[in-house]
Amino acid sequence: EVQLVESGGGLVQAGGSLRLSCTASGFPFEDYAIGWFRQAPGKEREAVSWLNIADDNTQYADSVKGRFTISSDNAKNTVYLRMTRLKSEDTAVYYCAAMTGSTEWKRADEYDHWGQGTQVTVSS
Repeated sequence: EVQLVESGGGLVQAGGSLRLSCTASGFPFEDYAIGWFRQAPGKEREAVSWLNIADDNTQYADSVKGRFTISSDNAKNTVYLRMTRLKSEDTAVYYCAAMTGSTEWKRADEYDHWGQGTQVTVSS
């Protein structure tokens, strides 16, 4: 069974930090890239960051570059998103997703598997 499980969301004050986790199972982890997306109510799902497991290449949305860091612990089949200097506009449900065979990391339809999401709320 393919599964991606996000955790680590919660309520944080503006300027604070959170670390999200995405734990994968049921597919060859190192053959995939993992993306983080977020979606606020009434808005489209947007790409936040991306990590190719095999070579550690990363991508970041302009809105989070310099504040968020994506990383992995391959022994745990887990990808992390460290979020710092959080802003109210970072409030959203955050999802992780897995893709293979594409470099179009911002396109949600390129991803094969999705997690259930975890809520991040930043108070101002």
